[in-house]
Amino acid sequence: MGEPHDLTAVEQAAAIRAGSLSPVELTEHYLDRIERLDGRLGAFLTVTPDVAREQAARAEARALTARREGRELPPLHGVPVPVKDLTFVAGVRCTLGSAAYAGHVPDTDDDVVTLMRAAGTILLGKTNTPEFGLPGYTENRLAPPARTPWDLERSAGGSSGGAAAAVAAGLAPLAQGSDGGGSIRIPASVCGLFGIKPSRGRVSAGPVRHDVSGLSTSGPIARTVADAAALLDVLAGPVPGAPYTAPSLPPGETFASYAGRDPGRLRVAALADPPVPGVALHPDCRAAHDAAAALLRDLGHEVDELSLPVDGAIREAFGTVWAVMSTADPVAPQDEERLMPLTRYLRAAGRGVSGPAFAAALRTFRSLGRLVADALLSSYDVILTPTLAQPPPLVGALRDDRDPAAEFDAMAHFTPYTPLHNATGQPAVSVPLYWTGSGAGSAAGGTGTSGGTGTAGGTGTPGGTGTPGAGLPIGVMLGGRYGDEATLISLSAQLERARPWAGRHPEVWRA
Repeated sequence: MGEPHDLTAVEQAAAIRAGSLSPVELTEHYLDRIERLDGRLGAFLTVTPDVAREQAARAEARALTARREGRELPPLHGVPVPVKDLTFVAGVRCTLGSAAYAGHVPDTDDDVVTLMRAAGTILLGKTNTPEFGLPGYTENRLAPPARTPWDLERSAGGSSGGAAAAVAAGLAPLAQGSDGGGSIRIPASVCGLFGIKPSRGRVSAGPVRHDVSGLSTSGPIARTVADAAALLDVLAGPVPGAPYTAPSLPPGETFASYAGRDPGRLRVAALADPPVPGVALHPDCRAAHDAAAALLRDLGHEVDELSLPVDGAIREAFGTVWAVMSTADPVAPQDEERLMPLTRYLRAAGRGVSGPAFAAALRTFRSLGRLVADALLSSYDVILTPTLAQPPPLVGALRDDRDPAAEFDAMAHFTPYTPLHNATGQPAVSVPLYWTGSGAGSAAGGTGTSGGTGTAGGTGTPGGTGTPGAGLPIGVMLGGRYGDEATLISLSAQLERARPWAGRHPEVWRA
């Protein structure tokens, strides 16, 4: 069967159920890869070999008992799934990507971790994230930057950059991430993966770090649609006391089941133009969008090219809420200087936002959600946009420690599309259909290298990407109606069958 990491997560779970692959063997395989390869990648902040081996031994014992007694196992039983270091795991260091939290060890599991334990998944460790998950790259003062395996001079994106880097390089079969402004979809795009930002309330953020703005949610990052859907089944579900609850699937249905279904003929609104004033769309990102629109038409869907008015009010509201939410994690006064310049800048801005101003910004989000539902999704089933406005940036290119205001502006130019779905609460996915220099992005062909250069960990030029060469992944984004992840999963799986991407793999990471 080749190397275990060549199998999808669903295939690994099936092999565990059949007894042809052991959770212990699989866990040791990934721990070995992490030890050998992560020094170049920056995917993990904390590796948990003792926890992983203990969980794997229990998973193996349960799998043996289940086979002997003819009982079913959970769909991802025995499969390793790392957790982003913004998510609490009781007894395991959680830094939130910040030097101010370098020694923080929570005593409570977040709800998603409780669900992952019950599903029998294995914790390999905590993946790299920027401080408090605020920027769209993964660089902090605790670990090396997270890099896309497709070109180690380029960023893995953020804030789930470590999770995406781990999956793309075969250090984990899939991963839990979180997304408050694009933080699953950004790294999925630059690492050539499939990522789901679920509907608001689909996945619990409790019990400790609830996001009162409703922007953020956990979700899966994976190589295949089926793998991501299987992990969404693990993470999703109502929790008592949750402030939001997305509509449930019909009784007996799973998200994984939709990965095998034809979506039917859909109406798609294609919105290529950036919704943020002054943003230029890079030709590679436009080509990815156009190729996706053409593929959707070839598959029988109706695609209308639309253009919406550019409105700076949405960006202003998002900046206000983002600044307020940056203050949510307490930092002792003596530790403030340990924070990154961007974090200090945002927290200072957030402390200056009045209650009425914060409420007005949230009202803008709710009005936007109503507008999108009434004006677009009453007539269309799906919204197609680029995931990002620029190709994968060089490490350090988005960061500007000298001028964090310019850095925040650069990120708005890098990620003008993704925050819409956080503001409205809609589900959205990033689909890896396109690679630079590969035309429509078929699964065949070499990986290539980037033509750009950069210095790891530097401050760079805000928004700079260098000159992208062949073989860099460029994602496209699909957004759906609130609560309708099922349609996005079915459509994404159809696209995956038509133009497979899982066979693409950075060759250097195969060994």
